[in-house]
Amino acid sequence: MRRGYLLLIWLLAAAPAASQQILIPMDAYQTDHLKAYGIAYWALNQGIDVDWLLNYRGGAFLLQDFPGLQAELRIRGVAFESIDPATAARILAEVEAEDRNTAVVRLEKAPRIAVYAPPYTQPWDDAVMLALTYAEVPYQQIYDDDVLNGALADYDWLHLHHEDFTGQFGKFIQYRNRPWYIEQQRQDEATARKHGFRKVSQLKLAVAQAIREYVRRGGFLFAMCSGTDTFDIALAAHNTDIVPAEYDGDPVDPDALQKLDYSQTLAFTNFTPVFNPYEYEHSDIDVGPPPPQLRDPALDYFTLHEFSAKWDPVPTMLTQNHVATIKGFIGQTTAFRKSLIKPEVVILAEAPGRDEVKYLYGPFGRGFFTFYAGHDPEDYQHFVGDPPTDLSLHKNSPGYRLILNNILFPAARKQKRKT
Repeated sequence: MRRGYLLLIWLLAAAPAASQQILIPMDAYQTDHLKAYGIAYWALNQGIDVDWLLNYRGGAFLLQDFPGLQAELRIRGVAFESIDPATAARILAEVEAEDRNTAVVRLEKAPRIAVYAPPYTQPWDDAVMLALTYAEVPYQQIYDDDVLNGALADYDWLHLHHEDFTGQFGKFIQYRNRPWYIEQQRQDEATARKHGFRKVSQLKLAVAQAIREYVRRGGFLFAMCSGTDTFDIALAAHNTDIVPAEYDGDPVDPDALQKLDYSQTLAFTNFTPVFNPYEYEHSDIDVGPPPPQLRDPALDYFTLHEFSAKWDPVPTMLTQNHVATIKGFIGQTTAFRKSLIKPEVVILAEAPGRDEVKYLYGPFGRGFFTFYAGHDPEDYQHFVGDPPTDLSLHKNSPGYRLILNNILFPAARKQKRKT
């Protein structure tokens, strides 16, 4: 009898208390910020709600302990604190205090994630796919056939790979004799024909319009680098042809500029496409990288805007970080020209003293979109053929944190916007 009683006492001591809480700090004490997001996603997949403590310890996560959680945290190398219910209640009260710019957002369901990326191999990596893989967040890869066949309805969150929605194959004409370029063009042209389009630009426009409709119906869209501006350029050019003959065999419409329809775009307006087929630029939306003599990672940075956590929880979620200043990085689309951003779009981060926006978001219909300029937050100037970034060397990357903020955004309990 006594032996059985002692066994029961041992089992109760070994199991986590039902009300014990786990705090995952996201400030300088966190050992692996990126995998911490993966833990939050993993817990949501287990049916466990997660409280996101906005502006508290870098955007910490608080959740009830459950069997296997602490072991998973240790396996993934994520720092955490086991706290009692009284301490958790004190923290929540502190975060909800009216005189503090902090707030609690309840995350309730792991979003279904899709990445729009081609099935064929390309000689560059994608920062979002790297982040999701490192953080151990599952996703499905989809492309043109899937989008046009209605697959977007199966997903809550969509990322756009570094796509060229204008149908100019990334304006990589200098690589036109490389095997990867030839294969990309062959497959894109075959897909266009299969769906009844004469040109790749028409195919990509149909895909962009389907994605736009997905956002309007309540989807969450995230894009980086050229997947941002070429998306809006393609939408604006739905009534004209802006593609030079070098890419599609017929010339640009001489009245193309007059036919641009900015009412169809999400983020940008009054921009001018670049019609030179040999210029590695799609429009004047992109500010472009600094001149070579000023291209110094030590001098290039951008700053996050601060928002009211209680009154503007959406931009606050998207800008959670343990630092306010983040090192810059360039890409085919390096930064957005501020004067060409629609007035209803919210600027999340910009280069101080310059007409350069790095990070923005906006509502569209029932959904939201977020655009983040640049190619790789931990590779200042990524070239075609460079090896992918090893995120195990950048576990606490502030730039990559901005990407992962976005995957948890759709998990938040729906709240009425107060402003």
